[in-house]
Amino acid sequence: MSGNACHNRQRGLVKGERRFLALSPVFAVRRRSVAALRPLVWVGKWDRIAKVLKFFKSVLAILVIGGLTAAAIHFMTGSDQSQRGRRWARAEGPVPVIATEAKLADVPVWLEGVGTAKARNTVTVRPQVDGKILTINFKEGQDVKAGDVLAQIDPVTFQAQLDQAVAKKALDESQLANARRDLERYDQLSSNVIAAKTVDTQRALVAQLEAQIKSDDAAIENARAILGYATVVAPISGRTGMRLIDVGNIVRATDGGIVVITEVRPISVLFTLPQQDLPEINKAVAQRALKVEALETDSKNVLDTGELQVIDNQVDQTTGTIRLKADFANKDLQLWPGQFVNVRLLLNTLEQVVVVPTSAVQRGPEGTFVYTIGADNKAVVRAVSLGQQDEKIAVIKSGLKANEQVVTTGFARLKDGAEVTVSAPESAAPSPSASVKPQADASDAGTTASINAGTPAAMQGDLRREFRDGKRERHGDGKRGPRREAGNPTGTAK
Repeated sequence: MSGNACHNRQRGLVKGERRFLALSPVFAVRRRSVAALRPLVWVGKWDRIAKVLKFFKSVLAILVIGGLTAAAIHFMTGSDQSQRGRRWARAEGPVPVIATEAKLADVPVWLEGVGTAKARNTVTVRPQVDGKILTINFKEGQDVKAGDVLAQIDPVTFQAQLDQAVAKKALDESQLANARRDLERYDQLSSNVIAAKTVDTQRALVAQLEAQIKSDDAAIENARAILGYATVVAPISGRTGMRLIDVGNIVRATDGGIVVITEVRPISVLFTLPQQDLPEINKAVAQRALKVEALETDSKNVLDTGELQVIDNQVDQTTGTIRLKADFANKDLQLWPGQFVNVRLLLNTLEQVVVVPTSAVQRGPEGTFVYTIGADNKAVVRAVSLGQQDEKIAVIKSGLKANEQVVTTGFARLKDGAEVTVSAPESAAPSPSASVKPQADASDAGTTASINAGTPAAMQGDLRREFRDGKRERHGDGKRGPRREAGNPTGTAK
C-alpha cells in the first residue's frame, strides 16, 4: 500500500470518529478526549506481556531448585556409598565382643500379680447411748490399743439410773427379810393356832421377794452397763482416722460414729493370679508355707515380706483369675490400706541350673540361640531351649553347659564362624546412680542389649559406631540390608 493510500485511510478514520461523535450525543466529547483514551489500549497489552514473563521466571526458578537438589542428593549418595565401602573394608578384621561364662545357680520361680493392701480389721466406733460429748481423748492418726478411752459422754443420767436400781434392790431385800421372819414364826406355831393357808401364803411371799431380788440384780447390771457405755473405748488396736464429731455435740446410737479405727499391723494384701497357675499353687501350699513379697509400682523395691494365707474357693469367671490373700507384719508401715502394690509369689526354686545374661539370648527364625566362643576364638551359633527368663538372667534348659563362654555384647558384625576378639566384662561395682537405671529390654535381643554395662571404655566407641552403621545401612532400592545378628545369624540375604 502506498503512502498516499495510508494517509487517506487515516484521514477517513478521523473523519469517521468525528462523524460518530457528532451523531452520538452520549459520547460527544472533544477531540482531545478521544486522543487521551487511545494509550489505555496499549496499557492492557503490556499487562498481559508482564504476566507471561512472570510465568517463565517461575518455571526457570523451579528448574534451578530441582537441579540443585538432584546434585546434592547425588553427592550425598556417593559419599555414603564410599563410606560404606571403606567401613566394610575395615570390617574384615576380628569382631570385638564381650563374653561371659554360663554359670550354675539357684533361680527362684515367681508368680507376679497386682494387689491391694487391706486392713485386717476396720471398725467404726459408734456411741451406744445418747448424750452429750464431754471430752475427746485421742488425736487424729494416733495409734491406740484395745480398751483405750476415746471419748466421754455425759454420765449423769445413767449414774442416776444405776443408783435407782441399787435403792430398789435394798428395799426389796428388807421386805424379804421381814417375810422370812414371819414365816419362821408361823412355822413355830401349831396347826391349831394358825391356819395352814396362812403359812402357805407367807411362804409364797418369801419366794416372790427372792425373785424380785434377782430382778433387781439384773436391773443393776443393766444400769451399770449403760453407765459404762458413756465411756467410749477402742474395740481393737489400730490407728485412728479423722474425727467425725467434736466436743459438745449430742450423739445418738444411730449416728454415723465418732472415729474409724483400722488395724495396719499386721496388714493383708489381696491379689489375683491367672487360673492356669492354680494347680501349681495348690501343690506348693500342700508342701510348705509360700513366701509373698509386696513391691512398689515400679517393681524395684520390696516393701515387705509375708506369707500366703488364703486361696479363694472359686475362680472369677469374668476374668479367669483366682483371688489370694497374704498377711504382712508391716513393721515399717510401708503398706497402707487401699494402696495398690505389685505382688510376687515364690512358687519354687530351680536348683543348680545353667544361667546366662538375658542379653546373650538371641532370636531367629528357628528359635532362640546364643553365640559361643570356641577354642580358636571363633563365634559358633548354638541353639538353646529357654526356661524362665527375666530382664537380667535367662535359664537354659538345654543346648548349653556351664563354664561355656557366650557373647553378651558386640552383635553388629557377628556371624557364625566369625573371628572375634574377646573382652571380659568389667567387674567394678556400679555406682549408686547406675544401679537405678533400667536394664535393657529383653525384647531387643536382635541388637546390642547394653553397650555401657560391662563394656570396657576402649571398646565403647567402636561398638556404638558399628551399631549405628548397621542401623543406617540400606541398599540402593531403599530396603534394609541383611543383618548378621538376631534373626539371621549367617548374615545371608533372604
